[in-house]
Amino acid sequence: MPMIDVFATAGTFADTHRLAADLAAAVMTIERVPDIPMFRQNTAAFIHDLPAGNLSNVDGDTNYVRIQVLTNAGALDRAKQLAVVEQLTRIAADAAGDPTLASRTWVLLTEAPDGGWGLNGHANTNEELVAAARAQIASLRAGQPSAD
Repeated sequence: MPMIDVFATAGTFADTHRLAADLAAAVMTIERVPDIPMFRQNTAAFIHDLPAGNLSNVDGDTNYVRIQVLTNAGALDRAKQLAVVEQLTRIAADAAGDPTLASRTWVLLTEAPDGGWGLNGHANTNEELVAAARAQIASLRAGQPSAD
């Protein structure tokens, strides 16, 4: 269940809520996890608007974006890594209305160690997350038709 953090100078994105939802949906789709509440409600993006002057490269340029994606260990194979970086970069540039932003968007992929995910007050292992997802799928199927 990825957590996505986007850092950019305030005003870079007109609709930060839409950007957050689009980024979360993209990562969830790329990961290919089941479309169940557990994943929909716990895959999220956070947009951090930095005040002017709080971002700079060595030359003093301030028009950069940093996107950090935190996933559980092993969630993204190489093909998924490439897809996440490409799609999130495109989504950010589109949201900014600036196709050149793609060349100034950094995407960092970070993996939490097994047991390094806290959800509902418990540090979950990957095995526990898989078991919880399977239990929710079974519950959904028992109570209503499921698209899974």
